[in-house]
Amino acid sequence: MASVLLPLAKGFEELEAVALTDVMRRGGIDVRLAYIEDELHGAEVTGANGITIKADTSINNIIVDDFDMMVLPGGWGGTYALAENARVQELLREFKAKKIVGAMCAAPYALKKAGVLGERYTAYPGAVEEIDHPGYVADEKVVEDGNVITSQGPGTAVCFGLAIVKRLVGEETAAQIKEGMLLSYC
Repeated sequence: MASVLLPLAKGFEELEAVALTDVMRRGGIDVRLAYIEDELHGAEVTGANGITIKADTSINNIIVDDFDMMVLPGGWGGTYALAENARVQELLREFKAKKIVGAMCAAPYALKKAGVLGERYTAYPGAVEEIDHPGYVADEKVVEDGNVITSQGPGTAVCFGLAIVKRLVGEETAAQIKEGMLLSYC
């Protein structure tokens, strides 16, 4: 079974985190939510819109070999925290070396900070200037560049989840999920 690590930090974009988790789990992927240690409330992490999600484990308990991919949801508050967290940055570099990394919305900023953002990427249009990295693709919901996958924002989260399912589980499973969710835009 494929497995994905999805770290959460205060100020994350809830729609992205939940949609990604939902779509990947529909595809049979084991998704584990990890909180970063400097969270004030431990495993309970509050997003940008005041929704609190309980994470499964601490980022300090993560072993890279237990996962196939690490995916970051956006939201500037969470993105900045992930970009400044030494353990998250270390994990991003380890994943990029031998696995797959992904980020959406503002979170490609954390990938850039770790030195793992691909040559081609997409992001939330309002975040591109701060990401300050060449290769931005404005007209694709999801961009795959080797073992780096990026997406634009809340409205593309389901498409991003499907791209991850396609990559880790297969095209047939992704097509079944798409059909079952009545998606015509991915």
